[in-house]
Amino acid sequence: MSSSRTIMTVFITVIAGLVLAIIALSAGWPQWTWPLIGVLLLLVPVVEVKTAARRRPGEVPPQLVPYLPATPVESRELRLIDVALPSEADDYDFLFSATVRWCPADGQADTPLVNPGGLAAEAVLERARRITEKRSPGRSSLVQHELNGELSTLELDVSERVLAMAEATTLALAPRDQERLDKLAAVRKDEQLWEHERRWEQSKRAYLGEDVLKDAGSTVVWWLARNDDHVERTVNDLGLLAQLSSAANNEDVPEQFRHLVPFPAPEPDLFQENLDVAAEADSPEQEPSAADHFDAFLLSAGMTGDDPRRPLFVRQVAEHAKWHEMADIGEELLERFDAPYVQESDDTAVPPDPDPSP
Repeated sequence: MSSSRTIMTVFITVIAGLVLAIIALSAGWPQWTWPLIGVLLLLVPVVEVKTAARRRPGEVPPQLVPYLPATPVESRELRLIDVALPSEADDYDFLFSATVRWCPADGQADTPLVNPGGLAAEAVLERARRITEKRSPGRSSLVQHELNGELSTLELDVSERVLAMAEATTLALAPRDQERLDKLAAVRKDEQLWEHERRWEQSKRAYLGEDVLKDAGSTVVWWLARNDDHVERTVNDLGLLAQLSSAANNEDVPEQFRHLVPFPAPEPDLFQENLDVAAEADSPEQEPSAADHFDAFLLSAGMTGDDPRRPLFVRQVAEHAKWHEMADIGEELLERFDAPYVQESDDTAVPPDPDPSP
């Protein structure tokens, strides 16, 4: 027990004795209480001495230990800028930037033979990579917020030497990669829309071709269902509906509806038919020549092969072709229609008048 503590114990005992004596005199306590007060005052120093003897040398009672704040551990940081991290899509990397904060795991600021900053950066990048490699590159802003939450806590690295975290995290794509993704997204949207419209069109065609326009009767029933309050109008349109149904099925209008058709089939083109016949007879595998067209013209005009006007008319046309610098066509007409051309002896002969007066 130290001397200062002994003096304090004696001082407190004397003060307590004086206080009790004053109280006893003032209150008129009986005389037998005085010996009891003296015994109690003597027991206080004895108890304190025994308590001090049991205490270890140098030990301070807990209530007397002063509060000493823990020594702060130095926190260090480094900046990572545009580090490529893989995404879910091949060849599309995220560009990761963050401020890495770290401190030694054992509470000491310096650790020999170790680069704690490198260990902290590696730990943060590994934690970030485990997230980004499972995320779509088109969701960079959403993944950035996810990384902010995941990397905001101090965690040990694999060597258990540093505690690392990250803040001010940013995540983005290269501008050209972002442009490519935007174009791909636009193409996918257009393709989905086109595919939807195509299926809708196919469904509509199948409905019209296989159900509505299957035959004239189905077409009339469909039209009547859509215009049930216009029965007379439906009856008047029977021919038109029959023609529509036949056209949809590439068939002729049924006989029982032909007299009702408002737009009958056009008459055949005699000139075109004659041209086709002439072309097929002379050269079925070549384009019709000028002689083929002229032959069709003759047939359309009624000048058949035994018509006496035919050779004369051919010679006149051949002569006009010569004077209009189309001698080859004139020769082809003369050879084709067996109308020999007699050359004039006079080279200065004038062309015949196409419309001689009587």
